Amino acid sequence: MIKKWKNRCRMPTKIILITLGIWFVFMVLAIINAGIRNYVYKTYVGDLAAHQISTIIFIILILVVTYLMLKLSGIKISDYDAILIGTTWLLLTIFFEFIAGHYAFGNSWEKIIADYNILKGRIWSLVLLTILLAPYISKRLISII
Repeated sequence: MIKKWKNRCRMPTKIILITLGIWFVFMVLAIINAGIRNYVYKTYVGDLAAHQISTIIFIILILVVTYLMLKLSGIKISDYDAILIGTTWLLLTIFFEFIAGHYAFGNSWEKIIADYNILKGRIWSLVLLTILLAPYISKRLISII
């Protein structure tokens, strides 16, 4: 039983590299997306609407990049692998959001935590849900398209 579990938890190096590579692309896109939000349309639509718009844009980018990278890489992943990849991305994103957001970008802990308050119109949690599910959704789409 333990041996079976250990074998299931092993991911080929190519999948691990693609997982980390795609996540790195997400972080670059997130920084570019935030820059465009802050310097292009935030002054026209306000802070909350700007965050909502950039969140929706980022969700679309996550789904498109995940689909294209999995499709073009030609790797075959199981449902388990897809969830494991999504979970890895989720944990890396939360870690990046809190550590880099605070120490590198100078955001207060209160500001970072405020992005998780759906009751105040902050929809960042939808990005986290998308990051978690994107590999699974993309795997399913690839298999039917």
